[in-house]
Amino acid sequence: MQFLKTFLASLLGTILGIMLLILILVAALVSSSSEPEPYIRANTVLTIKLTGDIPARADVDPLQELLNPGLGARVSVESLKSNLRKAASHDNIAGIWVTANQVSAPWANLESVYRAFEVYKESGKFLYFSTDDIGMNEKAYMLASLADSVFYNPDTMFFMEGFIAQVTMYKGMFDKIGIEPEMKSVGEYKSVIEPYTRESISDEFRIQLEEILDAFSSTFLKSVSARTGMTLEEVNNLMNTPPVNRTLQAYEHGLIDVLAYEDEVEKAIKNRLGIDEDDSFRTVSHGRYSRVSNSRAGIDEVSTSNKIAVIYATGTFMPQIAETPFGQSGNITHANFKKQIDAALEDDDIKSIIIHINSPGGVATTSDLIWRHIKRAADKKPVVASMGAVAASAGYYIAVAADTIVAQNNTITGSIGVALQIFNAEELLSDKIGLNFETVKTHEFADIYDITRPLTLQEAEALQQRIDFTYEHFLDVVAESRGMTRDEVHDIAQGRVYTGGRAIELGLVDVIGDLDRALAIAAEMAGIEDYNIETFPKKEDFFQQLFSSADAQLRNTLFGWLPENMRQEARTMQQMMSHRDIQTWKLMPFSIEIN
Repeated sequence: MQFLKTFLASLLGTILGIMLLILILVAALVSSSSEPEPYIRANTVLTIKLTGDIPARADVDPLQELLNPGLGARVSVESLKSNLRKAASHDNIAGIWVTANQVSAPWANLESVYRAFEVYKESGKFLYFSTDDIGMNEKAYMLASLADSVFYNPDTMFFMEGFIAQVTMYKGMFDKIGIEPEMKSVGEYKSVIEPYTRESISDEFRIQLEEILDAFSSTFLKSVSARTGMTLEEVNNLMNTPPVNRTLQAYEHGLIDVLAYEDEVEKAIKNRLGIDEDDSFRTVSHGRYSRVSNSRAGIDEVSTSNKIAVIYATGTFMPQIAETPFGQSGNITHANFKKQIDAALEDDDIKSIIIHINSPGGVATTSDLIWRHIKRAADKKPVVASMGAVAASAGYYIAVAADTIVAQNNTITGSIGVALQIFNAEELLSDKIGLNFETVKTHEFADIYDITRPLTLQEAEALQQRIDFTYEHFLDVVAESRGMTRDEVHDIAQGRVYTGGRAIELGLVDVIGDLDRALAIAAEMAGIEDYNIETFPKKEDFFQQLFSSADAQLRNTLFGWLPENMRQEARTMQQMMSHRDIQTWKLMPFSIEIN
């Protein structure tokens, strides 16, 4: 009895301690989330740190803000464009100092940021770029090429070796552990199954990768040429020289303006501001400046009730296995997408809708339902599809429901094809592990998706016919939308991936441009000049953010040991295996790492 009393007392104390900790956590988060708008004094320099990914849109993570208070708001295309626009107009912002190193953002997102810096420079305010002990890669330097001055630490590496695409091939591993991929696809270029079924990529896969890399390389070469006056051939030759001392080479060829340490960059900024060398200058970080309102920055608020909705469709198309906030799982589900588009349709002030797509593909049935939602919405209000970094396969499928498709030069799109992924783990489970399975069924095909045995010939034929049917439907949907015949679409489809620049030549997209271009088109279609932007999905309330953030931390813990380019594949595969009906996939060739 004494033990029970002691145990219950300890348990109660633990529960009270946890409750107290939660209350402290909530109080701290509420306090941090209510930080007032900062006051910007004259001659302030906006500082921006560019590293890693630059997503199209990034929500505030309250858990990260609490655990890493110095981290600041995550840099996104949306927040950068907003802050650069405010900085250009704000009388008290004297200039911008960007510190950049290894940027891994998609090329289409880089294009948007590049244009935003170009617009900012029209203000006449200075733009300085520098780096740290890591050094800039090509993507970082593409943005730095717009700077008034590029400062570089003398001994820090400058990366300008070119671009690679690397695909992880799993067939050898599967052979060793006893897993047999039984996969089907439609389309000569539908390469999503190759990493599982081949030891090396096909010529068709290689052609696509080479075309994509050539497009990325061309974008980079043009930015260097524009800054230095070198011809494209001269830049190419420079990149092909042995990387003995790239920093010195970059300095000698005018890519870098000044070899300087951080304190010397600060001195240069003081000279620019007319401040005494012994004095300090005021700075405001990107995260804090994001809290500054447009009106405080000198941007007139639009006095109109007209709005354009921008719905961000980011992630993989998946069935609604569980109730998960839209976008928080990394998935796009038809039920949650329908909530967003219905909200935009029900708001009479919203005159047109933009679907901003960033998705490599996903489940055929899910994308078809979302295509239908967009199609019906287009009957009521103008709808524009704005392609981000990637809008391929299922991402392209939903885009054709819009009235107009806008893509960027380096958007990855197309991939009109179908693949089906099934694994036979009989050897692994039975021979290597020693498990035995006894199956009792009521009908012949009840166990068609059973991974403990291989497909029968009849089952394999049935599944091939199924994806053939899905592919034909895909062709018909695209043909009707794009004013083409089925055969014309088939000629350029077959799972082949294109850049946006090539897609417009083939008639798969209508306009080259980013979200700003899409907004201009949406406004013109709605017959309005002034408008406000309403973004979807809406920002979550405090507790939704807190718990979805905790859920994301758990997912990172589960898959954090994997290389970055394999984490999303692991999450997607885990979700696919947990739901027996998720079998038909419309995807881009593969989740590949391109640097």
